[in-house]
Formats: sequence, structure tokens, C-alpha cells
Amino acid sequence: MNPSPVDFASLLCSRLCHDLLSPVGALNNGLELLADETDPAMRERCMELLAESARTSANKLKFFRLAFGAAGGFGDRVDVREARAAIEGLLADNKRIELGWLVEAGDMPKPAIKILLNLSLIAAEALARGGRLDIGGEENGGQLEIVVKLEGPRIVLDPEIRRTLTEGSGSEGVTPRAAAAYLVHALAAQAGGSVLVSEPAEGVMILGAAVTG
Repeated sequence: MNPSPVDFASLLCSRLCHDLLSPVGALNNGLELLADETDPAMRERCMELLAESARTSANKLKFFRLAFGAAGGFGDRVDVREARAAIEGLLADNKRIELGWLVEAGDMPKPAIKILLNLSLIAAEALARGGRLDIGGEENGGQLEIVVKLEGPRIVLDPEIRRTLTEGSGSEGVTPRAAAAYLVHALAAQAGGSVLVSEPAEGVMILGAAVTG
């Protein structure tokens, strides 16, 4: 059974809180250390850690605002440069993942942008030991095709996330862990499209969606 709008909003909020807990907690810990520290070198190191945590928190908030929220203006389409900047910010602290950008369109419908962002989030988390993320999007025969290619030594996609991407909630329901996957499935279904998840083969996996452009 599909979650109600209120339940799904709760799932997204839980996902946000989970992802922001670490950098915000690090900010709090850093401030406590700074208050008690008198050594100049240690205070400088505390300030570096605070700056890093603040940057990570801001990047995640910018990403989730566009991926989950109503960012991108009041029009029906969003500049793809906003999506690219959001993904680059999300991956800024993950030096193990290389990003390839293959989107040629100047803008996309908001639902397509959200699908692209959430597939990218899922893909990045599946690269357990790092690797490469290639993100593409093009119009083909009246449909907008979005493809995220993962390459890495170890690709781990949670079975619940895989199932939710292709089937929706099913009888098992949806947990906060699969909130992004459910959003992708729901947006693709509303646009009369579908979601594809390939089986990992020799360190390569494909996540894709086709929606009406």
C-alpha cells in the first residue's frame, strides 16, 4: 500500500534528519571543544573542522532542497546547472567518487530534475568503495531519458531500494531509507514513465528512468 502524503512527508523528514545529524552534530562537538581549548594550534584545527562541517551541512541542505523540496523557481522547468551544482556539492567531501556530467539539455521539467537528483543520491550511496558516477539525460522520441551509470570495485544497492525503485511501496511499505527511491518511482509513474535498474556486472550498474518530456 502506498504511503499517504503525510506519511511520505514524514519519511522525507526522517531521511533529512538522518543525513544531517552527522555534520550538525560535528558542529556542536566542535563548538564545545573550541570553548574549552586554549592551545592556539588546537583552536585552529577546531576552526577547520567547524568550517568543514558547516560546508557539508550547507551542501546537503542545498541538495535536499532541490531533490525533495520546491527549489528551482516557480516555473515548470529547472536549469540543469542547478542540479549539477547540487550533485557536485553533495559529493564534495567524497574524494573517492569521480563525477561525469553528460546532460546536454539546458533545462528539464522539475519532476525530471528530482528523478535525476534522487537517482544520483542512490547511486552515490551504492558505490561502497568509491568509483565513478556518469549522469546523462536526453530527449528521445518525445520522452526524456535519464541514466545514471555506476562504476566501482564494490556496488551495493539495498534490496529494499531496488524493489521500491521499480515496484513502489508493495506490501512491505516504505522506510525512510527508501524515501528517495519511492519519490523516483512516484514521479516516473505520474509522468507515464518507468524506472530501470540493471544487475551489477563487472563493476558496472545502470539506474535509469524514462518520462514524458
